[in-house]
Amino acid sequence: MTVDYKKVGLKSGLEIHQQLNTKEKLFCSCEPELFKDDPEFTFLRILRPTQSELGQVDSAALFEFQKGTSVLYEATNKTACLVEMDEEPPHGLNSEAVEISLITALMMKMKPVDEIHVMRKTVIDGSNTTGFQRTSVVALNGAIEIKGKKVGIQQISLEEDAARKTGTKGQVINYRIDRLGIPLIEVTTAPDIFTPQEAQETALAIGTILRATRRVRRGLGTIRQDLNVSIRDGALIEIKGVQELDLVAQIVENEVLRQLKLLEIRDELKKRGVTEQDIKDDFVDVTSVFKQTSCKVIANAITQNKIVLAVKLPCFDGLLKKELAPGMRLGAEMAGMARFWGRVGGIFHTDEMPAYGVTVEELNRLGKLLEKQPQDAVVFVADTPENAKDALNAVICRARIALQGVPEETRAANIDGTTKYMRPRPGAARMYPETDVPPIQITKEYVNELCNRLPELPEQLMKRLKAEYGLNQKLTKQIVNSEYIDLFETLARQTKVSATVIAVAFTETLTALKREGVNVDAISDDQFTQLFKLIGSGKAVKESIPDVLTWLAKHEDEPAEKALKSLGLGMLTQKELEKIIDEVLDKNSEFIEVRGQGAFGALMGMVMKKTRGRAKAQVVNKVLKQKLEHHEA
Repeated sequence: MTVDYKKVGLKSGLEIHQQLNTKEKLFCSCEPELFKDDPEFTFLRILRPTQSELGQVDSAALFEFQKGTSVLYEATNKTACLVEMDEEPPHGLNSEAVEISLITALMMKMKPVDEIHVMRKTVIDGSNTTGFQRTSVVALNGAIEIKGKKVGIQQISLEEDAARKTGTKGQVINYRIDRLGIPLIEVTTAPDIFTPQEAQETALAIGTILRATRRVRRGLGTIRQDLNVSIRDGALIEIKGVQELDLVAQIVENEVLRQLKLLEIRDELKKRGVTEQDIKDDFVDVTSVFKQTSCKVIANAITQNKIVLAVKLPCFDGLLKKELAPGMRLGAEMAGMARFWGRVGGIFHTDEMPAYGVTVEELNRLGKLLEKQPQDAVVFVADTPENAKDALNAVICRARIALQGVPEETRAANIDGTTKYMRPRPGAARMYPETDVPPIQITKEYVNELCNRLPELPEQLMKRLKAEYGLNQKLTKQIVNSEYIDLFETLARQTKVSATVIAVAFTETLTALKREGVNVDAISDDQFTQLFKLIGSGKAVKESIPDVLTWLAKHEDEPAEKALKSLGLGMLTQKELEKIIDEVLDKNSEFIEVRGQGAFGALMGMVMKKTRGRAKAQVVNKVLKQKLEHHEA
């Protein structure tokens, strides 16, 4: 489906969250690192929503509380303390993190605030032990240029990162609090983005400026993009947790399609004469219909003394299976709300039947019990009476919303570019002052001092890299936009390896490996350094880079030299190389007699195939020429 984004009134904004590379966490002196081993201690918490100073309760916070979950926190003494456990007040703001935030703001031509005040933002999904996230505005009203167009930067905030979720068991969620409190910068754009491609280009530009500070973390999970997307007659949708930059445009495209299709469904329901009063919460126990069912999910539920509860949606026939965007349907939206509000595994509906072992006969009996007409749809769920009722209440709520069009909500990004229902959009009641952290005054003298030592802007950096390292335009842009610019410059200066070879490895090679499913984020800086030092000293060749990096990605903390040994990529001795060349020449003696020196190219290819990763091409070239001349003689 081709969409005229100007005609539909697309408006989008970004919130870029990037971890800062500081020595300590934001409000304590703990190491801002993640631990891999078992936790040294755990503690259990149940979080509850509270009223703001205005007597309001945030809807998103209430939503999380009503899910009835508790949280088990895991920690080590090295990466967490009483501050993360909410047993001790936070210490003062990390001055290093404040400086990095202000430098970033000044690079985006923003105006720093006179005083930094820390606020509390209500979050009770368990990712913060306190039930809130601490955040503070650092600068306002800036802009960056994207292909000649100015995109406003509304504000930059400094905040603490959340704990990381490690699993769920029943009603208990597990979080590790090692990440909790790591300094995080949030860059918020104005809604100046009017196409999906602009959104992706803006995210790239902001990411490039952040990396240009040389003081941000890199690797999986250190940066994420949140998107705000709306269209005319639609709604403002917040999409959380876009991990891959390449997905930004696709997610915006899919959200526009989703909203357009929801508006079509709204109009279709109006044509069919459906009103909110028609959509009733008349739930019917239909367990008897499925007593002998072949549907494993339903049969297992009945075995556990659960029930099957159903509800009729008048005039919804065919609409639940309607595709909103690739991989997204109205039925799936209802299922998402049912899972969160009803704590169920999912729902069944007649638009997708017969399927999953549910037969035509069972559908007919179901239809009779609910007095279903051909134009109606039926949704049913198998669970405990309480959960099933809550789930169908969520379905009814979503069906009524379908009459209005697009509901305002927060959605989560999936790795395939689709999104799913996450929770209601938060309101203004979630933000209030933090009384335990004193404000920090930002003086003009301090700002002027920072202005005098700002890092190179991306344009300046590209110009210098081309001149200093002889990189071409394409490769220069790729390395500047990569996460490895610092390591690239270090290795280009400290090793004898060509800067072009290093740049290609950090851009094209890593991109290709990532597409093949290799976890390149697991490769440490130390392992990269070891590999390029081996190449520079003649103990490895550049052709071995893809194979060695693939091995290192699977063997954390193992040395690059061990990778060469395990892969059989140790450099050949002169004697071993000569033996291989002699074997190739003997095997192709007739070919050499016919072609003479003209056989060199083909022979070179044969030898390189046998020695790739274990001998330098120039050495092979030299020895082969000598051997070929001798062979002819």
